[in-house]
Parts: sequence; structure tokens; C-alpha cells
Amino acid sequence: MNAVSDWPNPPLPLAGTVIDSHTHLDVHDRNLHGSAVPDPRDLLNRARSVGVDRVVQVGCDIESSEWAIDAAHRYPEVIATVALHPNEAPRRAAAGDLDSALVRIAELATDPAVRGIGETGLDYFRTDESGREAQHRSFRWHIDLARNLNKTLVIHDRDSHDDVLSVLIDQGAPEKVVFHCFSGDATMARVCAANGWYMSFAGVITFKNADSLREALDQVPDQLLLVETDAPYLAPTPNRGRVNASYLMPYTVRAIAERRGVPESELCAILSDNAVNAFGNW
Repeated sequence: MNAVSDWPNPPLPLAGTVIDSHTHLDVHDRNLHGSAVPDPRDLLNRARSVGVDRVVQVGCDIESSEWAIDAAHRYPEVIATVALHPNEAPRRAAAGDLDSALVRIAELATDPAVRGIGETGLDYFRTDESGREAQHRSFRWHIDLARNLNKTLVIHDRDSHDDVLSVLIDQGAPEKVVFHCFSGDATMARVCAANGWYMSFAGVITFKNADSLREALDQVPDQLLLVETDAPYLAPTPNRGRVNASYLMPYTVRAIAERRGVPESELCAILSDNAVNAFGNW
């Protein structure tokens, strides 16, 4: 990683090891990184130094999905997922090439390094009603792909909780489903738990105004709990608003351990086992 004067200092290492179940090592966001382009190897080394020993690199379009596969082949700590992000689907539809893009995702999904299909789902925050038909079509297609390939479905859900649940149930969920950066309430968490769907929590759980999310966390059974960064976004307190990376995940893990009243080492073991159960070992 290029030297960045305001890059957050690392937290104390965890009392165990955990897996970052959702990150974007390839993303360079100038609003967060400035002119420095992160180096994936350095990011992975920093993560390992605090106890984050493996990551799931998530695809959002064709380019990032190809990058994820390449990273998984280069770095033993990395596995890949591939998909068109729900905000990518309407852009592709408007350009007239949604079908060809989905064909390419299906081709990429057969690579052994690909353990999941996602992030897919619905996003009503950045896409208005004119793009929802394309989002729904893409989401259903990805659900079918995950089910047909027996791979884990990774869901992006923003301001669309009811419709995401409705589509998932109507289409028929694959065996393993992960709600990335879970943002629902306690009621939604109970629905996910009843269906055996994993819920992954990011740095948002550390924010002062996230009481409803912490109440949702209370409803998640141990065996369905995951943790993630969604880096370079959603840096946990005390670095909220700054660039995020997997090495900052101890803040999130410790906030969850405190909320659930369990020792840090015990929670690390639970989170690591759950990530392996969700995506397979690596």
C-alpha cells in the first residue's frame, strides 16, 4: 500500500482469527484513499497482523468479478464471488447489454475459485422506480444461478427489505444465503433466522445511532452470524467516515462481542466457523 499519512492506525490484534466475509480489495475511492492506490498484498498482510486471516472478495460487475477471480488465484487468503450489483443491472439494461453481461457472469461463476454469487439483490436508494424491473429480473436470475451451481447467494439489500424477502421466497432460495451488511430490523432478523440465512454485520454496528441494528443482532443465532468490512466503505468507530480495510475489523468484532456478552476469543471461533460453513474452507 502506498504510504498515506491519514491511514487509520491498526487496532490491537484479536484474541483469535476471523474471516472478512465481504470486502472490495480492488476499489480505489479517491474520496477515501486520496491519490494512493491500495496494494492488495499489503492490505492482506495488515489484516493478518490483527487476526483477519482470510477474506471474501466480492464482484459487482464483470470487471470486478474477473478481478476477484484473479485475486483468488493469486492470494491463498482470498476466495471470490461474482455478480452484477443491483445498481449495475439497470445501467446494463439501459445500454441494451444486460443479457450479454449475465451470460458472462454465468461463465465466470464456473471457476473453482468462485464460492458465491453476489452481490446481487435490490437497491431502492440509488435506483429509482424506472430501474426496478431490471433489478428484479437480475436478482431472480442470480438466485437461479446460485441454486443451479450450488453456490452461496450474497445479497445486497438497501431500502428494499420487504421486496428482497418476497423475491427470495418466491423464487426459491439456494441452500446458503448471506445478507451482506445486514441492515434490517429485529423482525427481519427473525425471518432470516427462521429460514437459516446468514446475516453479516459491518462497521455500522459500532455507530451510536445504530440501536435498531443492535436489536436485530440480538435476534441472530450464533450459527448464522457473520462479520465483514465492506471495505473501503463503512469504517467502524473510531474511524467512521475514513477509509476502511480488513485490518480494522477488530473494532466491529469487539462491539459484537460486547453486545452479545461473550468472550472475544469465543466469538472469533464462532465467526470463523460460520464463514467456512457459508463459503467452504480455504
